[in-house]
Amino acid sequence: MSRVFFICALSIVLWASARSATAQQVQVTVNGYDVRTYRQERLEEKHWLLTGSVELEQVGGDTKLYADEVEVFEGEDKVLARGNVVLTQGNNRIAADHAEFNTRTRLGTFYSARGMANIPPPRQAPQPGGIIVPTATGLDTDVYFFGETVEKLGIKKYKITNGGFSTCVQPTPRWELFADTVVLNVDHYTVLRQAVFTVKGVPVLYLPYVYYPTQEDGRATGFLLPTYGHTTIDGHVIHNEFFWAINRSMDATVAYDYLSKTGGRAETEYRYNMGAGANGSIDANVLNEKGGTYNQPDGSTVPRPAGRSFTVRGGANQIFPGNFRGRAYVDYFSSIITNQTYNPDVNVSTSNNRRYGGNVVGMWRSWSLNGTFDRTEWFSSTISSAVSGSTPRITLSRNERPLFGTSPLYFAMSGEAAHLDRTTTNVGSFDDRSVSRFDLYPQIRYPFRKWQWFTVNTSATWRDTFYTRSIDPVSTLPIDQDLNRTYFAVQAQAVGPVFTRVWDTPDNHYAERFKHTIEPSVTISRTSAIDIQKIIQIDGTDTVFGTTRVTYGLSNRLYAKRKVGQLSQAQEIVAFDINQSYYVDARAAQFDSQYTTILGGASSPVLANNYSPIQLGLRASPSVRFNANLRGEIDSRYRTLRTLSANGNYTIPQHLQLSVGWSRKFFVPLTPGYDNLLALDHYLNFGSTLQTRDNKYGVTYSANYDILRTRLLQQRISTFYNSQCCGIAFEYQRYNYAGVTGFFVPSDRRFFLSFTLAGLGNFSPVGGMNGGVRR
Repeated sequence: MSRVFFICALSIVLWASARSATAQQVQVTVNGYDVRTYRQERLEEKHWLLTGSVELEQVGGDTKLYADEVEVFEGEDKVLARGNVVLTQGNNRIAADHAEFNTRTRLGTFYSARGMANIPPPRQAPQPGGIIVPTATGLDTDVYFFGETVEKLGIKKYKITNGGFSTCVQPTPRWELFADTVVLNVDHYTVLRQAVFTVKGVPVLYLPYVYYPTQEDGRATGFLLPTYGHTTIDGHVIHNEFFWAINRSMDATVAYDYLSKTGGRAETEYRYNMGAGANGSIDANVLNEKGGTYNQPDGSTVPRPAGRSFTVRGGANQIFPGNFRGRAYVDYFSSIITNQTYNPDVNVSTSNNRRYGGNVVGMWRSWSLNGTFDRTEWFSSTISSAVSGSTPRITLSRNERPLFGTSPLYFAMSGEAAHLDRTTTNVGSFDDRSVSRFDLYPQIRYPFRKWQWFTVNTSATWRDTFYTRSIDPVSTLPIDQDLNRTYFAVQAQAVGPVFTRVWDTPDNHYAERFKHTIEPSVTISRTSAIDIQKIIQIDGTDTVFGTTRVTYGLSNRLYAKRKVGQLSQAQEIVAFDINQSYYVDARAAQFDSQYTTILGGASSPVLANNYSPIQLGLRASPSVRFNANLRGEIDSRYRTLRTLSANGNYTIPQHLQLSVGWSRKFFVPLTPGYDNLLALDHYLNFGSTLQTRDNKYGVTYSANYDILRTRLLQQRISTFYNSQCCGIAFEYQRYNYAGVTGFFVPSDRRFFLSFTLAGLGNFSPVGGMNGGVRR
């Protein structure tokens, strides 16, 4: 019996009932139901046979039963209905050949039946990692079910034998789930035994047992449907997971991935949200990797040793008494090779560091206290790494306030006590430059703002820093000898005079007014002499160089006053900045962290230069849909570029997102980090998402290309299709970072499939085909 028959049967019954209103109709009340029929026959005492478009309507309720003939047993709360049986309860319907129905409980058994029940779709959680997740548009919240027998066990609970269900209304549904037995508990769970999932009538998946949550908020405990993917390294990937809704504030997921070539991966995720800023999540996975070989694109094979590795990632936020707030994080892997080989997110897989830590912050009026513990390890090879961190770092600060009530002088102060870790491990060597540091940093500032077109900020600082260790100037090695560094610094920053010109353009379609400003700026600072050679250099606090520095620059800005809705607003559409610094002591150029291409303290006399690189910056945002920027630094000695990068974004809301990025590191003679052709790089990155406005069709593409070595490092394409009752997405990724990250990372090709069923939600691992942990 097809779904079309169910709809037609219901229409015929209602039409026949309305048409027969003009004929003679018997109406009585039996067992709390108003009964309408055209013929009644007593078979036994309290046993009646009603024929001719029989209607039973619950008095004061929403239950109605229609049939060609009905046997009524007075006092037994039981009726037998035959011929075009239709039961309606609110938005729920069942049509059958015949049925047994209890008028008191409103439950019963229906034979050769089809039905319809309303079910809200689960809420979809955001998906990280750039994975496309299909979300079927206009999802029909009606579930259509069918079976040889359909037992109505509750208001929204059905047991189906030799049948199944779907949310598609087409004569040939796009998808259906068949099973020997189905327990469909709407708004709670669905259990299937010996289930077969079909698409357009074609079987695509067999499951001996399925327990799936169909609760309104998508958080019912149960097994989720398995998903499938394939990669060159892993082979066939089958992902299975169990979701545990612990309570309203926390849940957990346990999953297992079968990898036909690699082995197996167990995964888990725990999440909580207590409200008021108290939330967190942690996910972890363990990979049991069996030995084998990697097949490379050139036909070669590389041995793969067996082993076990794990990854832990997560974060938490917590509110504490006394106006304290805490935060913790972890991003840790046991094997960098495993992390860079199996993670589908390029930003994660190309990272060469692991870290963990946390901090607690408290604020009271103008004071703040910050305690931090963190540790980061960078890998240059599998046996060489560098560690840095604070174990711990405690900072007490007083925010800037007027020194004497309404005085134009402003005073601020900060103090710090920290143990700073800095170790380096190489083959056969270990270098420990860890040190404890105590720092005091008061500052007085005087702003001059009498004229809007010309401002001057002056400040004076005194700093006292105590180190428990220092550097031996002869051996350049750390020694256990304390060191106290004290210096004074004064600074004056002048902006202006600012030159401005305004054009009124009332007839211009782009903007009604334009404004151009030119802002020169000069900063002069003087820092007293510091013997930097004896200081263990950990961060910017330790690399302050005693000299006089003059930083000068020029900013050009173009503004347009444009209509935004009904209002006119001024917005910056183009800006160009250029600046450079001059140092009385040429050595200071090697330590100025204001510039991205500093030489890291290189002390060669050949590199001594009184001028910093020339820093350039250009940004443009002519409309809310488009923005772009260009940044670069020019070597002041050789008048050649050191670095140049550009990126742009274009967006059409609900239709197109496009981003392009480009970066290049240039060759500069006799300049560490730039005079080695093998250390240079030149990259092009591209990403786009295109979809129809109704979200029915869509495609996402991203790629990373190494221009210098003419090699495509990674490309990823995802496409999806959404219909009335389902959605499907395909994802393909080609990963080829071998030799780029400094580690041997084998090439891989990855395929992934995910789908959405209306009323049931999305079935896909959050991390894509090589999963991390699931929702």
